[in-house]
Amino acid sequence: MTVGCRSFAVRDAVQDVTLPVWVLYPTSVPEQARAFGPFTMAVATDAPVLGEDLPLVVISHGNNGSPLTHRDTAIALARAGFVVAMPEHLGNSRSDSTLAGTAAILAHRPRHISLTIDAVLADATFRHHVRPTPVSVIGHSIGAYTALAVAGAQPNAMTPDQPSYAVVPVSVTADARVSTLVLLAPACGWFTVPGALAAVQAAILMYSGAQDHVTPLFHAELVRSGVAHPERIQHVVVPGAGHHAFQTPFPPGMTRPDFPPSQDPPGFDRPTFHEQMNAEIVRFLQNGG
Repeated sequence: MTVGCRSFAVRDAVQDVTLPVWVLYPTSVPEQARAFGPFTMAVATDAPVLGEDLPLVVISHGNNGSPLTHRDTAIALARAGFVVAMPEHLGNSRSDSTLAGTAAILAHRPRHISLTIDAVLADATFRHHVRPTPVSVIGHSIGAYTALAVAGAQPNAMTPDQPSYAVVPVSVTADARVSTLVLLAPACGWFTVPGALAAVQAAILMYSGAQDHVTPLFHAELVRSGVAHPERIQHVVVPGAGHHAFQTPFPPGMTRPDFPPSQDPPGFDRPTFHEQMNAEIVRFLQNGG
């Protein structure tokens, strides 16, 4: 089985932007190395989809990041028979960070996930191959916030764009199609109000870095103590891992000390860890959590 790649745009009328979305999926067409900005993937561009009733996964990238920084996880899932959609959260991405740190992007991000699901299920390439439910969401850092919010969590924000840093509810709408989550170095500070996570029913695989100083372990503890079914959480604390350990290893030209996402604590082997993590994610999602 090889990996197909299709990209299209999704309109968000509320935010008044058009989101780029990359979709990786199983195909039988031979792959070719293709450059996507600074990254390279071996894919068959716009190839036909192989299989029927395929499960859908959406990946939500981190703060001011790129969906392609999770490309190895997406490729592993596509090879295993999943359709994987990766939207770019405009306003909080590498190419557009104008809304970073605002309550507005906290409301926009979960809607981006639902719009992406809608678009994949309506797209002529995928609609006869992808099952409409259940859907899984993988999120890194604020992407994990996004996954929890679209699964039913009710966030509150204290951000610089609010008068006197007032704590205000963020309006988000749960998507009943989402039933399984993978949370990578979750950022959960918006769920400190009691009951904020109580409506989350999803099965969860959660990874934390033992040396993560951006989202330390108390963020994961908020999830463990707040969701409806903590017994449905599998929590992995990764020895030696920092916050960015869950992103695909960067190419040599981007791996340098002044680019923190490319760096790991001394002695941590990111490529080897990703082989293990991706296999675990595939098994977890294949088993439905």
